[in-house]
Amino acid sequence: MDENKQPPRSRTIYLLPNLFTTAGLFAGFYSIIAAANGQFVHAAVAVFIAALMDGIDGRVARLTGTSTDFGVQYDSLADLVSFGMAPALVMYHWALSYMKFDSDVMGRVGWAVAFLYAACAALRLARFNTQVGTVDKRWFIGLASPAAAGLMMSFVWAFADGDLGWSGEQLRYVALGVTLVAALLMVSRIRFWSFKGGGANANTAIRVPFYVLLLVPVVIAVLAMDLSRALLAIGVVYALSGPVYWLWRRTRKTPEAAA
Repeated sequence: MDENKQPPRSRTIYLLPNLFTTAGLFAGFYSIIAAANGQFVHAAVAVFIAALMDGIDGRVARLTGTSTDFGVQYDSLADLVSFGMAPALVMYHWALSYMKFDSDVMGRVGWAVAFLYAACAALRLARFNTQVGTVDKRWFIGLASPAAAGLMMSFVWAFADGDLGWSGEQLRYVALGVTLVAALLMVSRIRFWSFKGGGANANTAIRVPFYVLLLVPVVIAVLAMDLSRALLAIGVVYALSGPVYWLWRRTRKTPEAAA
């Protein structure tokens, strides 16, 4: 008997990251149910909770050394529900479904664009899984599905609470544009900052100027004052950051842009 052989790791520890993944999946499923019942604020909040769970499960798996192929595939399937199907159906029930009252053709356009968003989320997740370990970790190629879902749901949340006096029916064409832009950005080749290290400095902590730290309490204060609108502003700025950076590189004609 080999006395140096390590005992097998207990399988119970693998339950921990998958619990967070399941919690995110449940939040996405609840979002769909809430939207079908007309509870759009609850539906939007549930997607943000799913995004929080999605951020935790991967970190827990890495910290505990329990990353597995099963966990990766399970996480992708959960993300498809939470950041693909749920935002598409919430937006459809809240705004896009009213396009059928304009004409039969526009009604079909409404659900077709909602489907396009779900399909683009699936394509984005599939492409991400095939590119892991081969791309610069500092950048996402295409808008990440949680960020796209955040843009969609912050838009719904900001107006569904009724404080601004605009309904989904009134904003149906704006919602159509938001859904279409979010879908196309996910499958684009535009790069978005991932807020991670990468390249030669992948294992080096990111250093930032002191004034950036001063912005943290400001951001927290703004979020506390009006969370839904602040999240919408953040989502819009981040979604625009990729195209603006792409245009800046094209304008400057940097070697990186030429490549």
